Amino acid sequence: MAKYFDVHPDNPQPRTISAVADSLRNDALVAYPTDSCFALGCQLGSRDGMDRIRSIRNLDDRHHFTLVCQNFAQLGQFVHVDNDVFRAIKAATPGSYTFILPATKEVPRRLLHPKKKTVGVRIPDHAVTQALLAAVGEPVLSSTLLLPDEEEPMTQGWEIKERLDHVVDAVVDSGDCGTEPTTVIDFSGSAPEIVRRGAGDVARFE
Repeated sequence: MAKYFDVHPDNPQPRTISAVADSLRNDALVAYPTDSCFALGCQLGSRDGMDRIRSIRNLDDRHHFTLVCQNFAQLGQFVHVDNDVFRAIKAATPGSYTFILPATKEVPRRLLHPKKKTVGVRIPDHAVTQALLAAVGEPVLSSTLLLPDEEEPMTQGWEIKERLDHVVDAVVDSGDCGTEPTTVIDFSGSAPEIVRRGAGDVARFE
């Protein structure tokens, strides 16, 4: 049975956030809110967590997992960013964007796209997510909580608890956080490619 954490959306309670962070460090799989929609997250090095996300979402090995980062300094530890890309990403963060970039050696090999050696990264603009990332002290390996054969992610923490009680270890609920996933921009090629149009404005990348 999954633990249920009720968190204030603007002023998350430190004790509750600390408890969720401890769960992640203990290899838990957590459903948590972001500035676009709910996500499934686990500790960066958790092979079990990654396998469980693949199973819940029915993902293949070409799926780009996302490292949800607290800030730009942290993001820069895990991906290679040249000057032009740096300016473009810096101007769009924090926000509802995921950027696909070449990974550094800090990223476990099993998280990389098998051919491109890339990984997704993002910096969310959400008080609860930011508090959780600060408490964990490293990126959270994540994927949008979108179930197979469903067109939209779930938006209510209580519904996630009810439906995924047997497959996740914890649910963090801070209220409705929307149904639109992030906009995904691939910067691994010679020019930026819009992979998915979502919550973030794509105009700056076209």
